Amino acid sequence: MTIRSYGRSELAQLYFPLLQPVNAWRCLQRWITLNHELSKQLTELGYSPRQRIFTPAQVGAIVYYLGEP
Repeated sequence: MTIRSYGRSELAQLYFPLLQPVNAWRCLQRWITLNHELSKQLTELGYSPRQRIFTPAQVGAIVYYLGEP
């Protein structure tokens, strides 16, 4: 997986390829919320729940805590 900017649905579909984009995003959002260390790291990296694009640093944190899709 290449660490670059990803739209939230685009990244979510890498983790949940069998789900529709909206449902994939909901599942990824739930995983982020339940992983308190990841949530804290994303907040430190400037993440906002209203954000539609993850920066490369945020994608790196997600992959670090959740593993590669």
